[in-house]
Amino acid sequence: MKRNVKDVEASHRKLSRRALLLGGLQLTFAGALAMRMRHLQVDQADQFRLLAEENRINIRLIPPARGQIYDRNGTILAQNSQSYRITIVPEDAGDVGEVIDKLSRLLSLDPEDIERALAEMRRSPPFLPITLADQISWDDISKVAVNAPALPGITPEVGLTRVYPQREDFAHVVGYVGPVSDYDLSKLTDPEPILRIPRFQIGKVGFEAKVEQDLRGKAGAKRVEVNATGRVMRELDRREGEAGADMQLTVDADLQYYTQARLGNESASAVVIDCESGDVRAIVSSPSFDPNLFVRGISVADYRTLTEDPYRPLANKSVQGTYPPGSTFKMITALAALEEGLIGTEETVWCPGHLEVSGRRFHCWKRAGHGHVDLNTSLKSSCDVYYYDLAIKVGIDKISAMAKRFGLGVRHDLPMSAVARGIAPNKEWKSKTYGQDWLVGDTVNSSIGQGYLLASPMQLAVMTARLASGRSITPRLLKSIDGVEQPSGAGEPLGINENNLRTIRRGMYSVSNERRGTGYRSRIIADGMRMAGKSGTSQVRNITAAERAAGVIRNEDLPWERRDHALFVAYAPVEDPKFAVAVVVEHGGGGSKAAAPIARDVLLQALYDGAPPLDAYPKKDRSRIQAQQERMERERSQRARNTDSGQA
Repeated sequence: MKRNVKDVEASHRKLSRRALLLGGLQLTFAGALAMRMRHLQVDQADQFRLLAEENRINIRLIPPARGQIYDRNGTILAQNSQSYRITIVPEDAGDVGEVIDKLSRLLSLDPEDIERALAEMRRSPPFLPITLADQISWDDISKVAVNAPALPGITPEVGLTRVYPQREDFAHVVGYVGPVSDYDLSKLTDPEPILRIPRFQIGKVGFEAKVEQDLRGKAGAKRVEVNATGRVMRELDRREGEAGADMQLTVDADLQYYTQARLGNESASAVVIDCESGDVRAIVSSPSFDPNLFVRGISVADYRTLTEDPYRPLANKSVQGTYPPGSTFKMITALAALEEGLIGTEETVWCPGHLEVSGRRFHCWKRAGHGHVDLNTSLKSSCDVYYYDLAIKVGIDKISAMAKRFGLGVRHDLPMSAVARGIAPNKEWKSKTYGQDWLVGDTVNSSIGQGYLLASPMQLAVMTARLASGRSITPRLLKSIDGVEQPSGAGEPLGINENNLRTIRRGMYSVSNERRGTGYRSRIIADGMRMAGKSGTSQVRNITAAERAAGVIRNEDLPWERRDHALFVAYAPVEDPKFAVAVVVEHGGGGSKAAAPIARDVLLQALYDGAPPLDAYPKKDRSRIQAQQERMERERSQRARNTDSGQA
């Protein structure tokens, strides 16, 4: 059947419109696709090139070399030592357990280290390197390098770790570093990226912690090319970091060693200050500990040993420990009265062995009393009643003000941990602290360094240096930073009447150089080296009336923790003071017996810059001192040999 011509033409028109529509759609799609391809290939070419680069190039931080710490003579106290370690990047390793198992067939891995590493992996981003083994040998590094293709994510590295060659001598001064902990990070609002690298070391306590920012330096960075498994193929470029600043302390390592050894096994502390510059020449707390134990994490057993020791080796007694200063405070009470013009040097007080105050009897240490006592005799014999009477006249507020003038009850600005303020109490202090009124009995107790009064050995050394020099000596521990000298602590004149200071100094001279002086047995007899000092004994228990009537129990017959603290402060030479020293022996008994000999020996060591001649000591002490010097020399030589062999 033939189609109508009109129908054929209409059909052609319909096909043409459909073809045009379909062609237009195809052309539109092709145009859009071309435009998108151009956008991706031309307009966004740089962005995709960067993404491609990031897939094969990693940026890794380079930890800076930590600044080193020296003593005043250049002896190294804290240094960096090369250490070989094995790290793993979890996201590059794939099956971490399998890789560690392969590694353990090559090396002897500590299970404790593995557990610690796995714990770090769980709380760290997968791209951060985790240390599996530290302080390994070069042979172990070689084994890992040879088997690298079979150990994805494993990298042998050479790093730096902190070492303290002086060990126990500077543990409380320099402190130590350790791995960054979650607690450390929680104290920072915006931690530096380098701090998030597991086992990165920062200062934990002591000088290391207080000047952390300067010692740490600034991190560098390197770009490395990695393959598909994340293994480093080559280093493309490197930007070195900035090493931390080198620090020089004012402390003398030789004097520090001697002082530490001289304190021996006592629970004690000692501080030596330069009376001219305020430089801290020795600052010792005994017993001590080896800070190297903490650098990579101390074992539970070692830490338990330190924390369970009743002598508290971890505590820095020299600045953190505070004690009633006992009779070493009597110079402050006397100066407060002298400056107010309330006493004369010839005036006497009658000491029958006690003083009645407000219905309470305050006893002198000498039960029979001292009789008529003037100021010089009161210091030489350490008569308590003289100061009871004096304190009632002058009042606690003026005594407290004088104490602060001489550095007590003041927190000294030292780059050390837990520097104590101590207490120089007055009426306002008791009202704020206890909500109670100050009593006259409180004043009487404070006059002889008991009651609420508390001072650290550092503060007592500052007090003594100020008495000796008449200036506001400020203790200085940091001598220089990268060779730049730091401000001196010489200070300005205190503004105390010089005649009054001379009176106090004469009394301290009598303590150490006159036969009835409490420190006479520990005197220095070398011409031009004689010392002036003051002993102190601070009670840690109350003596009841019944015990006093029956006879006070001797310290030797009491348990160690109930015995009195022994104190002694001194300076020398008396004609031209160079050094001041304060010694506290916890529960040591009498200051003249336990603390004075130590203070004398340490002062002589400082004055002679080494072992003093035997004729500087009284004859009765010379054989003991000679044996002591020989023993210490042997011990030091042995320690030097051990250190050298350990470093080798």
